[in-house]
Amino acid sequence: MSQYEPAPEWQVEKWFNTEQPIRLAGLRGKVVVLHAFQMLCPGCVSHGVPQAERLHRLLKGQDAAVVGLHTVFEHHAAMTPVALEAFLHEYRITHPVGVDVPDAQGDIPTSMRRYGFQGTPSLVLIDRQGRIRHQALGGIDDLAVGLMVGRLLEE
Repeated sequence: MSQYEPAPEWQVEKWFNTEQPIRLAGLRGKVVVLHAFQMLCPGCVSHGVPQAERLHRLLKGQDAAVVGLHTVFEHHAAMTPVALEAFLHEYRITHPVGVDVPDAQGDIPTSMRRYGFQGTPSLVLIDRQGRIRHQALGGIDDLAVGLMVGRLLEE
């Protein structure tokens, strides 16, 4: 039995920067960096989103994928998919970004609830077997993330 929890499949209503919807199951065999953000979150805009974009560019050609999850739990009217599309264009974000499905039970989106995110930015590192190996809220130092991703790539 594994000591790590399987990562839940994310629920996405719309994708940007990808021609096909992305499923976690389809990324099995790759290290996955999932970053959850809101475009009006200061920590996301200043740290989380730029870090994810840098990782995406650095990891091209590796057995890795960087996926963004726009998980809106506040200011719903301001953070629509149309506004997100403009945000991604203005900030030159090229990695795939999905819009988390709103939850019928309240303001917390479906994937956010499944992963137990406490806010944004949140980072999840998923190993090649689809298991959560690291999950954290807030800004994480670039070198620390790089070391963790590198270790997972070496496994």
